[in-house]
Amino acid sequence: FFAPQDVIIIGSGLVGLWSAFYLKKSHPNLKITILDRGLIPTGASTRNAGFACFGSLSELVADSEHMGNDKLLKLVEMRFKGLERIRKYFKSSDIDYSPCGGYELYDKNESLTYQKLESNIDYINALLKDITGTKKTFKLADESISDFGFGNTGHLVKNKLEGYLHSGKLIQGLLKKVQMQGVQIFSSIQVKGFDLMDDSVDVNTNTPIDFTCTKLLICTNAFAKDLLPQEDVVPARGQILLTSPIPNLPWKGTFHADEGFFYFRNLGKKVLLGGARNKAFSDEETTDLQTSPFIQQSLEKYLDETILPAYRGQYTIEQRWSGIMAMGADKMPVVKKIMPHIYCAVRMSGMGVALSPVVGEKVAGLMFD
Repeated sequence: FFAPQDVIIIGSGLVGLWSAFYLKKSHPNLKITILDRGLIPTGASTRNAGFACFGSLSELVADSEHMGNDKLLKLVEMRFKGLERIRKYFKSSDIDYSPCGGYELYDKNESLTYQKLESNIDYINALLKDITGTKKTFKLADESISDFGFGNTGHLVKNKLEGYLHSGKLIQGLLKKVQMQGVQIFSSIQVKGFDLMDDSVDVNTNTPIDFTCTKLLICTNAFAKDLLPQEDVVPARGQILLTSPIPNLPWKGTFHADEGFFYFRNLGKKVLLGGARNKAFSDEETTDLQTSPFIQQSLEKYLDETILPAYRGQYTIEQRWSGIMAMGADKMPVVKKIMPHIYCAVRMSGMGVALSPVVGEKVAGLMFD
């Protein structure tokens, strides 16, 4: 169990598991152990909203202005390919994947004109056509606003290529795959630090066990600062609530608003709503998993006024939780060699579901190219 390993991976979330999968796929004889401080991954991998998406229209427009088109296209391509990889390796029924289509809501009080919205759609569609394989990734769907019963909504944009999945089942499926490959996983092991030796790495933990490896891979995403204080990684808490079942819920699918800072979907007849981090950026730069009254109240207000104005008093909030994402000055993941024998794959910027398969393959190649 505790023999020296070829690779130790810190973090058994989506990136850690996909990295192990691709390492074993390319090098079946590698001895690999994954260490995780929780009983299960507790960052964002098992606590996200289950969106299988690659960016809403307004988010991509904003990213185009901030990052430039070259970086934007590289990032979207990674997300899109990652979602394709998930569907390649997992049956839809095993991870509750649904190609339900997605929408973005534009507030009726927004200053964005109809002409500017059409221009944005044409612009982003032209950019993405070689990635998505369609000339019309996004299209106006204003006719559905009244059918869906949304309030305060001036425009609706559809993306037929989005979907959702069950994050817990995806993690369980990945765990089974890597364990069948011979990867060893230890939970409740907190890594305190590491010491670089001549030809190996000693990994220091909260146990008296000595873990030693030839190469160390850090996949702790939002918690990377604990081991890599020099990296540009900022924790970002994403809060979520889940309603009781809504009788005759008039829509199904994934939905975004406000550059992706609000997002919701149906979970059967229930509504899962998350976000509002942009209402208190500094307060949400935390690794505290507790939900906060201010953000939860913001979510409830959006639920009441925009998503379900016709259902007031007909539902309750059944659950509230949060997951910790990793942000930085740039949305590109940090995938690199830190020093001899030490590598990292962190900072998924809230898109870990889509990015992790591609990031895992990339870092596996970097470690043994």
